[in-house]
Amino acid sequence: MERKKYVIFTAAGSGTRMKSQEPKQFLLLKGRPVLMWSILDFVMACPDVNVVTVLPASHIGRWEELCIKHALDVPQKIVKGGITRFHSVRNALKVIPDGAIVAIHDGVRPLISQDLIRAMFDRMQSCRALVPVLPVTDTLKSLTRDASGNIIPTGEPDPDRSRVYGAQTPQMFLSEEIKAAYGLPFDTSYTDDASVAAKYGIPLSYIEGERNNIKLTTPEDLSLAEFLI
Repeated sequence: MERKKYVIFTAAGSGTRMKSQEPKQFLLLKGRPVLMWSILDFVMACPDVNVVTVLPASHIGRWEELCIKHALDVPQKIVKGGITRFHSVRNALKVIPDGAIVAIHDGVRPLISQDLIRAMFDRMQSCRALVPVLPVTDTLKSLTRDASGNIIPTGEPDPDRSRVYGAQTPQMFLSEEIKAAYGLPFDTSYTDDASVAAKYGIPLSYIEGERNNIKLTTPEDLSLAEFLI
């Protein structure tokens, strides 16, 4: 029996680096809220996907207003975010049934292609966890900051960029396995969902990501997304 498809959109952050009073997931991108672009990417790629949206409790009403204003008629399960991204995902996973494939996607990555979404769901028929990655192209330096905030060398060798890749989202998992993994105690070393899965012992598989699948963090990112669209 084919597993049902679910996608969790993590959109519970405050986005302070965007320097906007409006949460960055609600900022307009070509006349449509950023989060709405992300949701429609998945719905158009896989019309049978089930949507779970994680939001700050204080902004759920605002999102409902935006959905009405922009005529977004996609059924959604709204979940209140937690104190960290880890806790937000844990909350969302509580509404996901076992026996499904669940994608976890940053709500502010609105430029992912439908081709990548479909390719990842297809690959999940033969693997347990799938992460899109891209090779790092910049030269890497092993640096830190001193007590005054100055950037200084660590004294350690610089990383070999040919062996370093950057991880993107969506990251996909078998729902019963990632739910079990999120039963682990919180740890600051969990920088994404794949790191939680790896800690639990779930083997990770990888697929090539996309250069345009950027996470909107700063005003410059929003301008770039406008240009790319």
